[in-house]
Amino acid sequence: MNRSGFLGVLLALALSPGAAHAAETIEYLALVDGGKQAGHLIVAHGDDGVSRVDYLFKDNGRGPELKEEYTLAADGTFATYAVKGQSTFGAPVDESFLIENGIARWKSTSDAGEQPAVAGAAYWALGGSPQSIAVALAALGRREDGKLPLIPSGTLSMRSVAQIAVVNGAETRNVQLMVVTGVGFTPNFVWATVEAQPRFFAFIFPGYLQLIEKGWQGNADRLEARQKEAEGEVLADLQRRLSHPLRGTTLIRNARMFDSENATVAAASDVLIENGRIVSISGAGQARASVDHVIDAGGRMLLPGLFDMHGHINDWQGGLHLAAGVTTVRDMGNDNASLQALMADERAGRVLSPGIVAAGFLEGESPMSARNGFVVADLAAAKKAVDWYAANDYPQIKIYNSFPKEILRDTVSYAHSRDLRVSGHIPVFLRAQDALDAGYDEIQHINQVLLNFLVEDTTDTRTLERFYLPAKRVADMNFDAKPVQDFIARLAKEQIAVDPTLATFDFIRQRPGQMSKAFAAVATHLPPDVQRGLSTAEFDIPDDATAARYEKSYEKMVDFVGRMYRAGVPILAGTDGLPGFTLQRELELYVQAGMTPAQVLQIATWTAAKHSRTLPDRGSIDVGKRADLILVDGDPAANIADIRNVALVIKNGAAYYPSDIYEAFGIKPFVAPVKVAAANAPAADVVPAAAAPADTPADAQAPSQP
Repeated sequence: MNRSGFLGVLLALALSPGAAHAAETIEYLALVDGGKQAGHLIVAHGDDGVSRVDYLFKDNGRGPELKEEYTLAADGTFATYAVKGQSTFGAPVDESFLIENGIARWKSTSDAGEQPAVAGAAYWALGGSPQSIAVALAALGRREDGKLPLIPSGTLSMRSVAQIAVVNGAETRNVQLMVVTGVGFTPNFVWATVEAQPRFFAFIFPGYLQLIEKGWQGNADRLEARQKEAEGEVLADLQRRLSHPLRGTTLIRNARMFDSENATVAAASDVLIENGRIVSISGAGQARASVDHVIDAGGRMLLPGLFDMHGHINDWQGGLHLAAGVTTVRDMGNDNASLQALMADERAGRVLSPGIVAAGFLEGESPMSARNGFVVADLAAAKKAVDWYAANDYPQIKIYNSFPKEILRDTVSYAHSRDLRVSGHIPVFLRAQDALDAGYDEIQHINQVLLNFLVEDTTDTRTLERFYLPAKRVADMNFDAKPVQDFIARLAKEQIAVDPTLATFDFIRQRPGQMSKAFAAVATHLPPDVQRGLSTAEFDIPDDATAARYEKSYEKMVDFVGRMYRAGVPILAGTDGLPGFTLQRELELYVQAGMTPAQVLQIATWTAAKHSRTLPDRGSIDVGKRADLILVDGDPAANIADIRNVALVIKNGAAYYPSDIYEAFGIKPFVAPVKVAAANAPAADVVPAAAAPADTPADAQAPSQP
């Protein structure tokens, strides 16, 4: 996941200071990995009425750098506003707003507009620092109706859900946890002071970031623990409202089954499930028996639940995954304690979440380290980390950019001795072929594969160069050249899997004001503030010639994935991006690369289960396996775009209606739900799959067990 980019969005949604004061400067520290400083937010309120902001956050070798200036109107909203700097991936930021002659006008690198000024309405900055949005939330605190209209669109609201006392030496302060809603998909949490004019005090991203007023950072862990309790209550309520337990037996009638092992569509069938498992499969409408629930598929396609093979899941992503039919996510690097807690909650059915397969994150120490999992300096520490992951049933580890190349081979060998697969980025100053020599089983991201042919011995791939170098040079690559063909052949011969995350790399070709092609098909379903953000460029593309080159490089990346697949390289469908919607686009890109829709669905089910070591339990519709199933309107095996039309999801013994989940997140549903009905009348008898007649055509039989 683009953690620092996602962080910028969350911070922008979450802060709530008071209006500017005379000659006052407040500094906040951005802390990661148990207290290491990764940035700052410095807000200087001048006695001239101008507030000046310096915002810097760097994680994993990237992050925003912004300078802002603003003045406030009497109601606490922006009278004037300006921000300049660069975004997480280096795109220029240049945005301004003012109210003049009763007209509110704004301009950014992505959009421009004007509308009549409305008293009390606050401008919602597109590319600003946390402080820019904080002003809107401070203005909200002055509103008697508890709602703040936004420019260009939207409405904010917030409420206090907890209080706690914090200390700084001899000083004590009471702070409150605020829940902010009305922008984005989910509630956002922020700590503010308890006073007549509350001021932002801290923002906590549990397990990742603590942004807190300087001097008070010793309280951050207590705030995080209390916030997790409050978030847990909201999450549990979501699960109660949106899940429909399937107690007893449930019969799915008349569903066209996708045979994921063979990438074919079988004849219409009835599927009986009980206690979260598939207990039998028969031809549609064959006989009569008693069941507790009935689901009339009406000829819709029934598929195994989809896998997202590259996520960095948190507590709030589960709804978007499930609504898109994703019932299993492979987490590719996370805070270990937070992930363990989420996995326990998911297994117990306490939260809205897909199943989770964990990959243990292993990084080396450097100024550009990603601060997830374990950060190690030597082989002994690496082995200790591997032992922890093995003891906690992780099936694989993921190695990252700063990992010491000197201990790579021995670490991989040790992980294999503990029966863990090994995947990852290519450590700095190495090539992909070096990682294969060291024993890698899998490579993450298409850029990490193609950098094999682009880097020099001194290329620092911990920096943004790992994105800009492929954007600049893949356009000129000859994929038919012998070194490239030999490398593809080696990947195929050794069955090295590749998790390309093509959809996430769409940002290398997106220009300011251009709707992201990764989300163009779903944009009109999303909240207005989210739609606006999808037209914001992340990459620095200064002119038409550069844009054409980056576009060609991207299209060739897509083509390279198709070439690998046709050569026999296992492709894994992962995203590293916005849950649900990014996977749908990833699958479309595989079709663009030359795969059939049925082959693509196989990748997202059977192949994913095989490489995540969960195939005995899921990945196909077979007797004895988990009933992780989705019903889809249309025929995604012929038209992959139909994969967006998920009408029902069954996972872990419960049914979910995607339309209900989307509406809860402010998203316009894609199709009407297929609902579970009580079986008050006699239902179809269920003939066990093993009892199917021997002369039943192969494509009409239930898929075989692996």
